[in-house]
Amino acid sequence: MEYGFVDCHCHISAREFEEAGVKTLIAVTEEVGEFTRVLQLQERYLDLVAPCFGIHPLQGGGGPEQHSVKPEDLDAALPLFYKHRERLVAVGEIGLDFTPWCAPTLKDRDDQMTVFIKQLSIAKELDLPVNIHSRSAARVTIETLKEQGVDRALLHNFAGKPSVALEGVKAGYLFSFPPAVCRNQQRDKLIKQIPLEHMCLETDSPALGLDKDVRNEPSNIALSCRYIAGVKGLSPQTVQLVTAQNAYRLFPKADRG
Repeated sequence: MEYGFVDCHCHISAREFEEAGVKTLIAVTEEVGEFTRVLQLQERYLDLVAPCFGIHPLQGGGGPEQHSVKPEDLDAALPLFYKHRERLVAVGEIGLDFTPWCAPTLKDRDDQMTVFIKQLSIAKELDLPVNIHSRSAARVTIETLKEQGVDRALLHNFAGKPSVALEGVKAGYLFSFPPAVCRNQQRDKLIKQIPLEHMCLETDSPALGLDKDVRNEPSNIALSCRYIAGVKGLSPQTVQLVTAQNAYRLFPKADRG
């Protein structure tokens, strides 16, 4: 089987991915309004786009309307998970974001946890893996996944301590890193300690690129690949191959041969 890059976590239109040597694009959503769009993309790019549905812990985009998720933000989404269950490859992007200015109160955190646990239960019911956001909440996110009996999870753009990541490794979880890791050496220790068999590549396009002021592009997935290879002392070809195999193992419905 020929492996191209597998972008395990992104928010972007599909044509650019085909041009960048990306074979599979795991397309996550953050709000219910995005669900139809990701299905339309899959219809146009059947062999490329692998859709996920998820309600992110922060709602309202990145602007002044942004707020910590509330249980009612999940209401309109719930029937759609079941309606489109055959087309989904994962539930995501879901998780916890306890950044102080994003979730300033205990009620915010409790609401996020309620929404997170509900979506984990849906994933288990539909026999789907989960695509996870964790910011300022690495340990509690991994503890919650384990407590809820989740055994298939990708922790995207993980920035927790290596000791916390290794708890996730023990549980069988995978970790993905975007081009933003190339900006400095802050994640090197983490990347070194996580076994390659537990790693995937992502762009998180259009965010988390090499330059935070420039829109991230699909072709930048090669930057993540080369950087991880350099930190681990491996060839980029090895990292590309193993991360693609890992991705298809975690997201088997995304593997279209």
